[in-house]
Amino acid sequence: MSDALAVRYETPAAVRIVDIAAKGILVFMLLMAVIDPVGSNLQNKAAEARAIGYPLLSFTIPVLWLLFWKDRASFPWVPDLLVTISCFSDILGNRMDLYDQIWWFDNWMHFQNTGILAAAVVLLTMHHTTSRGRVVERALAFGATAAIAWEIAEYFAFISGHSERQFAYTDTLSDLWWGVLGSVVMALVIHSLWRIGWLRQAAPQLEITAEDKAVRLNDQG
Repeated sequence: MSDALAVRYETPAAVRIVDIAAKGILVFMLLMAVIDPVGSNLQNKAAEARAIGYPLLSFTIPVLWLLFWKDRASFPWVPDLLVTISCFSDILGNRMDLYDQIWWFDNWMHFQNTGILAAAVVLLTMHHTTSRGRVVERALAFGATAAIAWEIAEYFAFISGHSERQFAYTDTLSDLWWGVLGSVVMALVIHSLWRIGWLRQAAPQLEITAEDKAVRLNDQG
């Protein structure tokens, strides 16, 4: 890939700083959760699984960028921040005991986190010229799958052997509903932002694909 085809977009410093800071604080809170799960309000709530899964998730985009996109495009900071927030907010919410103190907080987390993860997937995999229907379709497909996967993991991680299992069915249906709703809402938000000119530079690697195809067509002609 030549330098002429490389796409480099400038990202506001605030986005980069917040993303990096959130990752650092996330790792610290996860370490504290493993050392002191009671103090982190994660006793019997799969603190070890979170300590493994959340860093893997929050560093997925940086790894993909280093392996496949580094020489072709600038780093997609906005999608990466969204993924990091989904992990960070869950650990922070547990740390502050918001899940037990605020009755609707769990519903909000499923709505928010499934939604922003779906938004990250849309930003990473779809061009800003994509139709609203296709954007909603992909967000819904990812969001529903992610919500189901989370509920399965949650059940086997700590609900199956916990007193909460008697309420698991109702809670699972509620969580799935809020997760799916969050995915659809965020898909509509992302598409609306594209229409007014925002977030069009969130995934520069997609612009590389478009330009590369154009060059190949010219070469063939």
